[in-house]
Amino acid sequence: MARGWPLILLLPLLLFPFHSAGWGQAKDLLLRVLLKEVPLGQEVPLALPQGEVVVRGMGEGVAVEGRVQPFWDLAVPYFRLEGRPYRGGVRLLVQGERLLLVNLVPLEDYLLGVLPGEMPQGFPLEALKAQAVVARTFAVNRLNPRAPYDLCASELCQVYLGLGAETARHREAVAATQGQVLSYGGRAISALYHADSGGMTAGSEEVFGNALPYLRPRPDPYARGPKSAWRLRLTPEAASRALASLGRTPKGQDPPQVLERSPSGRAWRVRLLGVEVQGPEAGRLLRLMGLPSALAEFEGWEVAGRGAGHGVGLSQWGAKGMAEAGYAYREILGHYFPGTFLSDLLLAEPPFPGALARLP
Repeated sequence: MARGWPLILLLPLLLFPFHSAGWGQAKDLLLRVLLKEVPLGQEVPLALPQGEVVVRGMGEGVAVEGRVQPFWDLAVPYFRLEGRPYRGGVRLLVQGERLLLVNLVPLEDYLLGVLPGEMPQGFPLEALKAQAVVARTFAVNRLNPRAPYDLCASELCQVYLGLGAETARHREAVAATQGQVLSYGGRAISALYHADSGGMTAGSEEVFGNALPYLRPRPDPYARGPKSAWRLRLTPEAASRALASLGRTPKGQDPPQVLERSPSGRAWRVRLLGVEVQGPEAGRLLRLMGLPSALAEFEGWEVAGRGAGHGVGLSQWGAKGMAEAGYAYREILGHYFPGTFLSDLLLAEPPFPGALARLP
């Protein structure tokens, strides 16, 4: 058992205590999740416990039932937006030419709506626990009081489906890991994850250009998902569109060819249509062409590959396989995030001995 200051005390600027009276548990940490943005002038109905209200963004602020303020915080226990229920309240504010609808939701309640969107309830409980810790860490890492919101509700951040998607199994995984996050060097890590590593996870620099010590290439023999092996046929037209998305112009007709691979075996330097692309941009090019991952072999315009997603961090199908093989969630996390600590996200005064537990 390692000792150290609580993780959150090293991140004082990233906290929003849900109760202003003082410090509390991790469940009191308030997140701001962007649910929707619409052009100014467009009316949006919100179903609140006391009835429906219509909101609209304007140049001078936000109108709610005809009353205009610079922004609104509707402090309700739940609400519905476009038929979908959400726990917590809602913040309405104008940014530029858009009205933002932001869910103000405690961290643990947020996770109840994230896990169903990120991992099926039929996965083993230990895998669901690992996903809960990673999703919680991802959220804490993204807290930013200088921005109008911390997270979005789509796959660009984490899929957040709200109250209506909650299940008993996902609630069990969140409750069993309440307040637990992954840390490295006293800070919440960049807790990335993907569907299927294809047998080998990627180093963070292979995809995002920044080498992090806890996001290294790792053998992943337990990853056996529906995309563990796949075959596709590409077209020159799809390749041309992908190059255009990167601001490149085709200069020839040659099919894709991998000239160099990364340490995890992913395409690192690619040539196609007379254009050479390398580094993280090569992986992005393959994804723009519709490939599930950059673990790919080309035979002309035919491509065979393994895995799905960017490959960095936790492999969800790998976590499932490890759990089925008898590994506990701490061991799963230790495999995918070597050198990290499993930390209790307690908002308390230092010193707080035993706040951190080194992962195997």
